[in-house]
Amino acid sequence: MQAKVRWIDGVMFLGESASGHTAVMDGPPDQGGRNLGIRPMEMLLLGVGGCSSFDVMTILQKSKQQVTDCYVDINAERVDAVPAVFSKIHLHFVVKGKDLKEAHVKRAVQLSAEKYCSASIMLSKAGVEISHDYEIQTDD
Repeated sequence: MQAKVRWIDGVMFLGESASGHTAVMDGPPDQGGRNLGIRPMEMLLLGVGGCSSFDVMTILQKSKQQVTDCYVDINAERVDAVPAVFSKIHLHFVVKGKDLKEAHVKRAVQLSAEKYCSASIMLSKAGVEISHDYEIQTDD
């Protein structure tokens, strides 16, 4: 896997993935940025959420669950020191659908957390406390 990050100006950078997609990263004004892009640590959180969501949805689709919406709210805490690494990350999945079986949703979240999500498992091995939970909403 490869990627490139190119400096634009100030503390703005353009990240480009090997698959050809780009993302602007920028800092807040008090750190020389113009707030024109996502912060790098926010991007790391999005990567964790995206990786885990990919797993959860793939598992639910394979188990023939009728999912109509799925999102994950991510809350993180950082240490008050330099470097300001993450100390805790919590992923709260909200899965909406018709006739969803709780056992399948629970298993999908658990499998992502314990076996498949490379991003969260990597951060966990680095000492970040990672937790997951879920809620199920039904379509009316």
